[in-house]
Amino acid sequence: MTRGESTIIATIAADAAGWRLDRALAAALPTLSRERLKALISSGQVADPSGALVRDPAAKAKAGGAYAVVVPEPAPAHNEAQDIALEIVFEDDHLLVVDKPAGMVVHPAAGNRDGTLVNALLHHCAGRLSGIGGVARPGIVHRIDKDTSGLLVVAKTDVAHEGLAAQFARHSIDRRYQAIVAGVPIPPVGTVDAALARSSANRQKMAIVDPDRGKRAVTHYRLVRRLRESALVECRLETGRTHQVRVHMTSIGHNLLGDPVYGRSRSGHRELLKRLNFERQALHAAELGFIHPVSKENLSFKSGIPSDMQELLSALAL
Repeated sequence: MTRGESTIIATIAADAAGWRLDRALAAALPTLSRERLKALISSGQVADPSGALVRDPAAKAKAGGAYAVVVPEPAPAHNEAQDIALEIVFEDDHLLVVDKPAGMVVHPAAGNRDGTLVNALLHHCAGRLSGIGGVARPGIVHRIDKDTSGLLVVAKTDVAHEGLAAQFARHSIDRRYQAIVAGVPIPPVGTVDAALARSSANRQKMAIVDPDRGKRAVTHYRLVRRLRESALVECRLETGRTHQVRVHMTSIGHNLLGDPVYGRSRSGHRELLKRLNFERQALHAAELGFIHPVSKENLSFKSGIPSDMQELLSALAL
């Protein structure tokens, strides 16, 4: 074993005899994903009970056999760790749930290389990231816009990342947003089922397109409270596309107040937003529910509407 490596001894359970080795090892080592183990086997990092290297992930596992798995130390992430305060709602060895403030970018990109959620998480989780895909980094399985506040889940281990990603792909994650929109939706409960893709006129915007040109997007909305020429609505996402709530609500004539991209605020709303110094879309990721990818426990979290949206709600109250 070389410096920076660790060796894990995995004993194959009796009921896993004859399974593919990558599958059997994944069952024995819950902190490593099957894809990660497949890569380790293929690169000669796994020895069978006799000490011989196994390079075929499809090799048959031997019941009761003690396999040695050499796990290289995760390579450092390219992004800088920064000491930025975070509101952590839940955390264990595999994942954490963060209540993100409006104004914080989730992932570093051109124009936002630091000050992001990822930079903050690299500092917060220092020494406690087991190496997603071999790199010590938080696993971002979904995002919310910079100027949207609220809950999101982040993976700390390979197996959590894989399990959460699978739930998002199945659309089984429960995500509910609170939005303040122009006008009052009629009917008060409905569904927008309209495919989304990048706008051909402006690549910074999303647009509703024909189903064969974009990705299916489904938003279920419900009127929560009538306001002055506006309303508080709950939007439950069946899918999670970029700007989905913002585009879908605009498409039915109820754009989000304060939305600088898709909104066309009425003059009275514009004056109010300016007076309150409210400079973002009125959207908050208020509820998040999923099955823990390791413990299989049903987890559910709620986040109260932040103070800036509360102030806007009070000013719009009937």
